[in-house]
Amino acid sequence: MQHTPPSRILVVDDDPTVAEVVAGYLDRAGFTVDRAADGPRALELAAAVRPDLVVLDLMLPGMDGLEVCRRLRADGPVPVIMLTARGDEEDRILGLEVGADDYVTKPFSPRELVLRVASVLRRAHARSSDPRPAPLLRAAGLVLDPAARRATKDGAELALTLREFDLLSFLLRHPGRACSREELMHEVWGWEFGDLSTVTVHVRRLRGKVEDDPARPQLIRTVWGVGYRFEADGAQLPQGPAQPPQGPGVRGEGADRA
Repeated sequence: MQHTPPSRILVVDDDPTVAEVVAGYLDRAGFTVDRAADGPRALELAAAVRPDLVVLDLMLPGMDGLEVCRRLRADGPVPVIMLTARGDEEDRILGLEVGADDYVTKPFSPRELVLRVASVLRRAHARSSDPRPAPLLRAAGLVLDPAARRATKDGAELALTLREFDLLSFLLRHPGRACSREELMHEVWGWEFGDLSTVTVHVRRLRGKVEDDPARPQLIRTVWGVGYRFEADGAQLPQGPAQPPQGPGVRGEGADRA
């Protein structure tokens, strides 16, 4: 009987205590773990061992985590979870902008981080292993090709992160319906619980890429007290409900409005 090898996680943090604790929890959860204390070593290890996911500290000496993330993602779509020492929105936006799939703010629960790792890996595996043909999604000048993970607006390609693509895809599949932040977190992120401001930040970033005037959004509308609604007259969308994969939940805080 052939067994699937454990997923390989690269932990990048210059704080040896944090790196040891994170690596220990991941090891006990059944993952194979490699560690690096700086950016150059992280890139060297990533090229050598090809990790399934990278846990990456933002504040690294010399080459910071943002630059490491840019270089990692330039070599392929490896999932990245960013560790940030500060919880302000600027850090979140910067991490998400360079392609991080998730972020965890220090101090954090190592058990929560393990759940986040499992959730991101589960979704990445589902995307790569689903054999079903995915129809194109078309609405308001937007065209999404789920199989190729490619999106365009009025013929121009959109540079969307993995989460932005998944979020836009879900909204396109449910035009005209008010989607709560909790629903989006469950369906797009696969979490039962979490920091709802993650959804807010992603919506704001997505508007900046698909709206003609992000300050006055016409496609992704805010439904006050609920969440968001995608508006597109005459949308040409496939029939049937979307069934994105689900993942474990984590505790979090409330959301900002956008």
